[in-house]
Amino acid sequence: MRLHTGLDIGSTTCKVVVMDNDNNVIYSEYTRHFSDVRKTVFEIIERCYKKFKYDSTTIAITGSGGLMAHKLLGAEFVQEVVASTKAISKIIPQTDVTIELGGEDSKIIYLKGSIEQRMNSICAGGTGAFIDQMAALLETDAAGLNEYAKNHTKIYPIASRCGVFAKTDIQALINQGATKEDIAVSVFQSVVNQTISNLACGRPIRGKVAFLGGPLYFLPELRNRFIETLKLAEDEVIVPESPQLFVALGAAIHSKEYKAVSFLELHDRMSQGGSTQSDSTGFLEPLFKNQEELDEFRKIHLTSQVKNMSLEGYKGPLYLGIDAGSTTSKVILLDEDNNIRYSFYDNNKGKPLDVVVEQLKIIYSKMEAGAYIASSGITGYGEDFIKTALGIDYGEVETIAHLKAATFYNPNVDFIVDIGGQDMKAMKVEDGVISSILLNEACSSGCGSFLETFAHSIGMEVGEFTEKALLAKNPVDLGSRCTVFMNSMVKQAQKEGAEVGDIAAGLAYSIVKNAIQKVIKIRDPEQLGENIVVQGGTFYGDAILRTFELITGKTVKRPRIAGLMGAFGMALIAREKAIEKSTLADASSLDDFSYKVKSATCHQCTNYCSLNVNIFSTGQRYITGNR
Repeated sequence: MRLHTGLDIGSTTCKVVVMDNDNNVIYSEYTRHFSDVRKTVFEIIERCYKKFKYDSTTIAITGSGGLMAHKLLGAEFVQEVVASTKAISKIIPQTDVTIELGGEDSKIIYLKGSIEQRMNSICAGGTGAFIDQMAALLETDAAGLNEYAKNHTKIYPIASRCGVFAKTDIQALINQGATKEDIAVSVFQSVVNQTISNLACGRPIRGKVAFLGGPLYFLPELRNRFIETLKLAEDEVIVPESPQLFVALGAAIHSKEYKAVSFLELHDRMSQGGSTQSDSTGFLEPLFKNQEELDEFRKIHLTSQVKNMSLEGYKGPLYLGIDAGSTTSKVILLDEDNNIRYSFYDNNKGKPLDVVVEQLKIIYSKMEAGAYIASSGITGYGEDFIKTALGIDYGEVETIAHLKAATFYNPNVDFIVDIGGQDMKAMKVEDGVISSILLNEACSSGCGSFLETFAHSIGMEVGEFTEKALLAKNPVDLGSRCTVFMNSMVKQAQKEGAEVGDIAAGLAYSIVKNAIQKVIKIRDPEQLGENIVVQGGTFYGDAILRTFELITGKTVKRPRIAGLMGAFGMALIAREKAIEKSTLADASSLDDFSYKVKSATCHQCTNYCSLNVNIFSTGQRYITGNR
């Protein structure tokens, strides 16, 4: 039997279609490759071989990752837009416009008159990978996001030109109490806005519109946002059978022009294929030459100036510090001698207030008679929201909290570098006072959330991921550009056979280079001074700390509680400012604590702002949305 095979290797998935001479699909597969393209392609070819044995097939390969398979299999390569157009003309010829979303690409093809094809260039905002990243913020996956979106009541504006900006918008919505349902549909709407504005660029999308690609197939709520935004009638919407396989189908149709080969031979070619690593990716100096050098490094940095002690048996005043960060919540409880009696550091899971309430309940349950919280303070993204909800005594900007903590560890500190989940701060200190502050502005590329997102995308926790970097032999040079570009560099390195440790080490270099070149903006490391304190959860990774020292040539101090420094500083500030009685919610009020969010429209001026009114069981209200 003469068969025709199309293999579409995208940035996140591999698709294969095997069809007969009459274009009937007799075998298909859609699978994520988790960045191990070579292994996934081999497994697909092996399954095809077992099914079709000695049948011959024509074959064409397409997709952003298709060149590697093209070389290994000796098969013809065809551009994605060519394959897609071929399938459209054969299967849905009535189409006027197609909208296709993939893992890291998006396309609009105008088919009437002269064919015009438009693709995203160097930005992967508003694509499948972007949706995956946004879903991770809500602790779900793309399918979960789709389920949430079904029950939305409101759509918020979210930036989609890059995952970095969108994360900031989403984190703000989370901290303001927006529902996951509304955030989910807002993410989908941002994808629609990005696709239409960036690709259509003002050209109308009219007539019969076909929706192609995995995201638009597996996420019907996303497709519905396109349909509503474009105001398409029912007879103008085309969703062909298996649109997620459409480009592979087009490649199979296109392959009819080529010479046939047996599946046995394809299997043999794949089995005999050597390494696909090329020399196009640069390499950097390993972080450590050997285990002995790593052990010595850890010995030097094994410092602990603050004692950890149990709450059990303690009587007297306690001072609470909270840092409600962009992606994590941190809590510290100090006693009169500045010993840490309780600490907490974890992802805020999209609900920072709930996390803090739970931690307060735990603290109250551990406190014995005679122990009491004399004062409390909070800093971070969620400061105003949580301070209002729980009656926290003091709020302070993050920079002051971090300075207070750093000077506790080193009174002579003259430079502080803090790398958090989505933000990066550098502070020059003179005579104990901040003389200049440098912040990442509209971009958070190279911050901790990028490391975390990438680690999770390959099924690892961030600690395990950065650990692999320490003894990597060939760290990949990924540059220090925007997260989207670094993502592309990572994909390229993977296609060339780079190991996970090499990529992790390369990302460590990228984060530090980004901090030094884009935020601190120094040419001579001597400008940093001699007493440098590094902090923020990202510096828990020895790989980040080591890279900072290698690039600057400086030995720096990393407190053992690097990720808790904002909370620690707030606890110190709360102690300094303590008054007779704290206004913090007590244990009994937390037992019945709850809050609800109501939508309202303000009529006090002609803006008619859409407001979110957070109403707490304590009687307090917190309102967001005013312009």
